[in-house]
Amino acid sequence: FAAKADEATLKRYREAELTHGRVAMLAVVGFFAGEAVEGSSFLWDASVSGPAIGHLAQVPNLFWALLVSAIGASEQRRAEIGWVEPKDVPFDKPGLLRDSYIPGNLGFDPLGLKPSDPEELFLMQTKELQNGRLAMLAAAGFLAQE
Repeated sequence: FAAKADEATLKRYREAELTHGRVAMLAVVGFFAGEAVEGSSFLWDASVSGPAIGHLAQVPNLFWALLVSAIGASEQRRAEIGWVEPKDVPFDKPGLLRDSYIPGNLGFDPLGLKPSDPEELFLMQTKELQNGRLAMLAAAGFLAQE
């Protein structure tokens, strides 16, 4: 993919890989947590049971409304931070990221974990990519196994 891609395309690829890796890391944690608390959670009177793949189908509709709202709001914010306004994008370059935007940098670091040293930041970004790739494979394995 990289041999024929320009810099803007590679930047979009990196953004997609980081996003999917982060979602996969959350999915893996969700699978582990769901399996660990099955039938003993304080949520929903411990009525969620069975394999983890079916847990989301058992939660109340209010949870779904809150989940969809939270995902929609975070995606809207991510689009406002990273992407060029659609009216300013050339027809042949859909999904153009801002020149000043660094893929994955949404300005959300409440614990102050982002290193200020460029070498340490690069090392942390590499670790995040590698862990995200592993989590994508793990999540796919969980889904196939369930």
